[in-house]
Amino acid sequence: MPLVYSTNPDFNLPSGEERKVETLPPSKQKLTVYLDRRNRGGKTVTLVKGFIGSEEDLAELGRTLKSRCGTGGSAKDGEILIQGDCRDKVTTLLTGMGYAAKRGN
Repeated sequence: MPLVYSTNPDFNLPSGEERKVETLPPSKQKLTVYLDRRNRGGKTVTLVKGFIGSEEDLAELGRTLKSRCGTGGSAKDGEILIQGDCRDKVTTLLTGMGYAAKRGN
């Protein structure tokens, strides 16, 4: 929302508080594990989509998956990206953690 100058002495600037995203428990999460090669220079990556929750919880789950797979990756915009084809391993790890995970392709 753009800020507009006001001459009203009682004007209160709306606070920039963002609504806190509630992270669903693992049993209510429906995650899908995909293999993707698009826009990555021919490199293969494993994508985990469908996470509902805060960026901190997403980053923590991504960190856990990366360390268990022994590879790099990132977690942002509601997706976890793991380098390489780790679909089976990631699906097994997620179901072991209590998530409802399935393999997409």
